Amino acid sequence: MAVQTVEGLLVDLFRQNIYPARISFVNTKITSIEAIAEAGAGAANLPYILPGFIDAHVHIESSMMVPSQFARMAVVHGTVATVSDPHEIANVCGMEGVDFMISDGKKVPFKFYFGAPSCVPATIFETAGAALKLKDVEELLQNPEIKYLSEMMNFPGVLYGDPEVMGKIHAAVKMGKPIDGHAPGLRGDDARNYIEAGTGSVCISTDHECFTREEALDKLKFGMKVIIREGSAARNFEALADLINDHSDQMMFCSDDKHPDSLELGHINQLCTRAIKKGIDIFKVLKVACLNPVNHYKLNVGLLRVGDPADFILATDLEEFKVLKTFINGELVAENGQTLIPATTKSSTPLNNFHCEPKTPRDFEYKIGLSSKSLSKEASVNVPVIEALDGQLITNKLTASVPIQNNMLVADAENDILKIVVVNRYKEARVSKAFIKNFGLKKGAIASSVAHDSHNIVAVGSDDESLCEAVNLIIQNRGGVSCVERQSKISLIVPLPVAGLMNDEDGYEVARMYAAIDKASRDLGSKLGSPFMTLSFMALLVIPHLKLSDLGLFDGDEFRLIQ
Repeated sequence: MAVQTVEGLLVDLFRQNIYPARISFVNTKITSIEAIAEAGAGAANLPYILPGFIDAHVHIESSMMVPSQFARMAVVHGTVATVSDPHEIANVCGMEGVDFMISDGKKVPFKFYFGAPSCVPATIFETAGAALKLKDVEELLQNPEIKYLSEMMNFPGVLYGDPEVMGKIHAAVKMGKPIDGHAPGLRGDDARNYIEAGTGSVCISTDHECFTREEALDKLKFGMKVIIREGSAARNFEALADLINDHSDQMMFCSDDKHPDSLELGHINQLCTRAIKKGIDIFKVLKVACLNPVNHYKLNVGLLRVGDPADFILATDLEEFKVLKTFINGELVAENGQTLIPATTKSSTPLNNFHCEPKTPRDFEYKIGLSSKSLSKEASVNVPVIEALDGQLITNKLTASVPIQNNMLVADAENDILKIVVVNRYKEARVSKAFIKNFGLKKGAIASSVAHDSHNIVAVGSDDESLCEAVNLIIQNRGGVSCVERQSKISLIVPLPVAGLMNDEDGYEVARMYAAIDKASRDLGSKLGSPFMTLSFMALLVIPHLKLSDLGLFDGDEFRLIQ
């Protein structure tokens, strides 16, 4: 093959130097890097050459796109690789789901690095579509395509030495593969014991769940690497970014969960821009965005050295990081804001696991079964209420007054107390119901089959008829996100036929559809930054404090169902 060359201002992360250079590459590898004599105006007009960005922890499924479509959009922003946890699809389709993610990712010139999901299902207090036992995880870890053990969400299992949990950890240690953590709010001795997992040294080596500086410092002190998360729902950059100044060797960037409209606008490049605007040194920022993930996970991603894979980007500047070109293995995959990765052929029979029938409004009634005459005369009753927090996965646990009508608890949209339901999508079962605050809908309902981690159907609404219609739209399409408002005859859905999590159409079209339905949810009154992303985490039991599963209301502090 012919030698290809690129000239620009090379950003050398190892020598911490920037100089005019010519990079030559043949096939997939860099063959030479030569300093060139460019000075004055000539050097000023050269683009910057820097390593490609890496998302150090992401669930591709949350983009609502299959991996091949995710890649087409991500490369435009200079992303060349992801460290991807496929536990969303594993909770729905098991090992077959993990295999799907790996095979679909191979259809495109992008570097997906997948982990072995450690917690499928996440807890015993919900119904998932599949389970990955110790033998399944051991089998996955033996696969060279699997680079690490995905986030160990069962931190109580680690702290109390659950045999199945410890077996998965020991299997990863034996294979010499890193173990990702997930321990929101864990501090002090509990944090240290979780990190060491009974080994006496750092074992669970990363965490992307820190939401305060103090928590992150605790974990850094015990040798853990902290991944700064800035996704569509959970945003921890502002709380943690300043730690890069003193801890750049122990930090990485990630999105965790990124909706398609957000990914269309930007990716890890946006975090680099924000860090630079905080006055953080460029080499520290790029160490976090490019270098540290490669070293920690032992990724085959180039870092602009002779012999490395030709993975790099050309950018106009080192402040806004406007990407001119993205190369992966020497192939030009994006140029001037346009993806050059062709769309792949979609499947005629998408992988899925959906086995529930349409519901009726009566299925969503919240009967309180009053037997006391005095209580039955009351107009309201105090019940536990979930408080959703904008930009956070954690929720607060409130007690609030909920109206009674005809011996039923009903939503109170005027006071922003809405009904939340979870519908088992894997079999016919009773609809689980509770109440939630801060979604702000004045009327109608929104629903989603993206409901971490078991991905049953979750919905929030102002009345049972709207909830029923929103849920039935999803059942009819075997997956999706929906928004309805009966009076205005709004009935929208973004179909997600692949496992009820993803769409295999063109990613930009998925982004357009999602932006439209997101706007519709705001028009119903929601003030949340990302209503559907927030909704998708309201059934995530491993994040405190109060959540709802298909089996009932769950107290994350006591780690038990409370109704």
